[in-house]
Amino acid sequence: AEAAGMAALAEQQQRGSGGARVGLCLLCGLPAAGKSSLARALRRRLPQRPGWSCALLAYDELIPPEAFRPHAPEAGPHEPSSLLPAWKRSRRELLQCLEGLLRALLTGAPLPGPAQPGWERFLRCCRREGLLPAAEGDAGATSRPLVLLLDDNFYYQSMRYEVYQLARKYSLGFCQLFLECPLECCLQRNRLRSDSVPEQTIHLMSKKIEMPDLRKNAWEQHSLVLSSSDYISEDNEQIMNLLATALGNPERPNEEDTEQKEAARAICAASAVHQADQACRRIISQAMQDARGKNVLPSEMKSLAEELNKLKTEFLDDLRQGKTLKTQYSDPAASLISSFQHEATNVVNKHIFK
Repeated sequence: AEAAGMAALAEQQQRGSGGARVGLCLLCGLPAAGKSSLARALRRRLPQRPGWSCALLAYDELIPPEAFRPHAPEAGPHEPSSLLPAWKRSRRELLQCLEGLLRALLTGAPLPGPAQPGWERFLRCCRREGLLPAAEGDAGATSRPLVLLLDDNFYYQSMRYEVYQLARKYSLGFCQLFLECPLECCLQRNRLRSDSVPEQTIHLMSKKIEMPDLRKNAWEQHSLVLSSSDYISEDNEQIMNLLATALGNPERPNEEDTEQKEAARAICAASAVHQADQACRRIISQAMQDARGKNVLPSEMKSLAEELNKLKTEFLDDLRQGKTLKTQYSDPAASLISSFQHEATNVVNKHIFK
């Protein structure tokens, strides 16, 4: 039913002006590259242009600061979702909030409620940006195409791709505005901020940041890289053309393509194995700490490590071959992590109570 609704939405947009009712514009780049300043300037300027409305969703506002603080592992069994770093969980929840808003804007579906993690924080931002009348069906509020500016670092392609998937699912415009700024310039600007980012974080991000790759990724075709060492005007013609092109050429939902589906399935499976491997490593590390705290002999510690790593290999092989058990978790990786946690606890207890 949902797929049929998305197809009908796409067809309706093609029959209409041919453009998208909503466009998602990602502002990407290092901390202090100038994203937020440009985003705020665009937020003020775009509604003055004929035919457009605009709203700004800043991830710094929408992801709680505590999500980036290291936390000590809790005692007792973990839910698989808690094995994800807090910042990753917050990003996932934010994406779900964004989809709830888009569904309300485009299909008239009710807005999510307080049960949706992060919704109250997201709702406050939407209210300030004037998005609620449109989401609640005010025809006047939805008469003009809406540019949603998403202000974040988006330093991995995967972070940007998950937003693109929403654009494709709901036939939205999609574009990326990437601000390229020398590392030293970002560091200098950051030192002048009252809420500065740790310099180590900026250094690390500069090594990991992934620029748009139009030759490799067709989905990044609507991308613009601008040098932000100097001031960038909100009236920049390239930016206006980028937004107009994205709104005028909404993304199309995936058509039936067996080869593409197989490729996507393979990527998804590899990602699930990687996620499970990382989680299992954390479980083993915690298990070894627990055993050391119980004064398990060094010879037993070596034996315990070998047994846990062998168990991890067996579990990951089962996941690769699709042999995970059916449990309360629909996600195979989550199912495996839960089972491994249980088995690892049994192995540790066996060595502790020898």
